[in-house]
Amino acid sequence: LVKTAELDPRQNYLVGFHPHGVLAVGAFLNFCTEASGFSILFPGITPHLMMLSLWFRIPFFRDYVMSGGLIPSDKESASYVLQKPEGGNLLAIIVGGAQEALDARPGAFTLLLKNRKGFVRLAIQHGTPLVPAFSFGENDVFDQVKNPKGSWLRRIQHWLQQIMGISLPLFHARGIFQYSFGLIPYRQPICTVVGKPIPVQKKHRPSEEEVDQVHQKYLNELSKLFEKHKAKYNVPEDSHLEFI
Repeated sequence: LVKTAELDPRQNYLVGFHPHGVLAVGAFLNFCTEASGFSILFPGITPHLMMLSLWFRIPFFRDYVMSGGLIPSDKESASYVLQKPEGGNLLAIIVGGAQEALDARPGAFTLLLKNRKGFVRLAIQHGTPLVPAFSFGENDVFDQVKNPKGSWLRRIQHWLQQIMGISLPLFHARGIFQYSFGLIPYRQPICTVVGKPIPVQKKHRPSEEEVDQVHQKYLNELSKLFEKHKAKYNVPEDSHLEFI
């Protein structure tokens, strides 16, 4: 976990996490555990990561994920975290969601973000600064069976996603005693770089134009963050973020 700016514990923040990857490993480790020393890097800040509401219907598993700071991905839960008057809350949203997981594979830098603006509207409604975060190596810990758009596999995955609310990427990596096949992640480093806050003016009912302006600014800042740090994490110079 790398920080590029200080976060004031007297304020709440909304972090956009990219990319989703197959299992959002970086998001869970960095924001739901102390594996990377979150509390040392951001003292006074309590992180909360949004997760599909489906998982909170499972007894005992629900209590486990809630103990790590995970909350359901609905507007009510998000608002509850962001409206804390004394500040100190950080809400992390994996903006690309389950659908983006279907494009997660080594070397991929495609983000499902072009038309996803709900998190921006939420930030404006609460006057919460937006913070872009990019997880280098997130897509490199698993391989995925080829599923180009229009293929029978992609159509089935999309159909199941509409019914179940979760995507089902067919992924594989290494085994315990061999490196050729299995479900254990590859030994690849994941480094999540947290950008600087983007100030947002509070407005209860922002117009579409106002949301679009903030959204475009967010895209620009995320691109700058990626371009500035990609060389440190062995990303080819000719690789750039693609928003779809």
